[in-house]
Amino acid sequence: MHRLKPWHLFAICVLTWGTTWYAITFQLSLTTPEFGVAMRFGLAGACVLGWCAWRGQRLRLSLREHAWLALQGVFLYGVSYVCVYHAERHLPSGLVAVGFSGSPLVAGLGATLLFGALLTRRFIAGGLLGLVGVALIFWPEFGKTREPGATALGVLFTASSVVLSTVGSLTASRNSGRGLPMWPALGFGMLYGAASSLAVVLAMGQAIVLPTAASWWISLLYLSLAGSVMTFACYLTLLEQVGPGPAGTIGVMSPLLALVVSMAFEHYRPDALTFIGAALAVAGNVLMLRRESAPALPATNSKR
Repeated sequence: MHRLKPWHLFAICVLTWGTTWYAITFQLSLTTPEFGVAMRFGLAGACVLGWCAWRGQRLRLSLREHAWLALQGVFLYGVSYVCVYHAERHLPSGLVAVGFSGSPLVAGLGATLLFGALLTRRFIAGGLLGLVGVALIFWPEFGKTREPGATALGVLFTASSVVLSTVGSLTASRNSGRGLPMWPALGFGMLYGAASSLAVVLAMGQAIVLPTAASWWISLLYLSLAGSVMTFACYLTLLEQVGPGPAGTIGVMSPLLALVVSMAFEHYRPDALTFIGAALAVAGNVLMLRRESAPALPATNSKR
């Protein structure tokens, strides 16, 4: 990865994370969201830990460290993703992606409460601007003809995912600060997230049946290997090369690409409010990402 130039890494991250939202839709017609999440992160976590073992990284951790990684994984790769999958059953994938424009503000507030991070007025203003933009994007959906309550349910699942993933991100920030190795933490966290999703499958008595459709397996491999392993490697390498500010713009560009993908493949038709809202959401995120205004925040998982 270090041989790639920053713009190569940036392009891989945006193109991959911007299309994973749509790839999720292929997982929804044949299996439950809980089973899809369990399969995705079980495979991804196993690949990450296998790669760590091949590189000779330390994988033996204490029970206390595993407990913190379990907390990180359950929220960051388990319940938050289950909410995303459920949200996409009711809303176009691009709208759910744009809904995550509000996550930096939520993460900032959490970091302030837990770690004492300083929030500047510019950061708060950018966050509020982003929230207004997201609200304008979702508002026209309430007037469209679909199953009663579907839009409200989709918005509720999206908001729940933002909050739950923020809990996971804050835990990941704590774990990193305590010196837990990043790649093993990622791999174990993904496995714990997969285990929590599988536990829900078993508790709800959902049938465990592997689909035979090629589209389901192709999307699973894409989500697990490209969206959850390869792209994280590119993103973390980009962080080393250019820093968190420029790398953070991936979180601005990916949802916009996801919205375009929804327009192309999900027959999503935006109106004027959608474009105004998207512009405000982008402006808000750019304002928050400015180096002089950004607090010490955990990296929120808005990539999917």
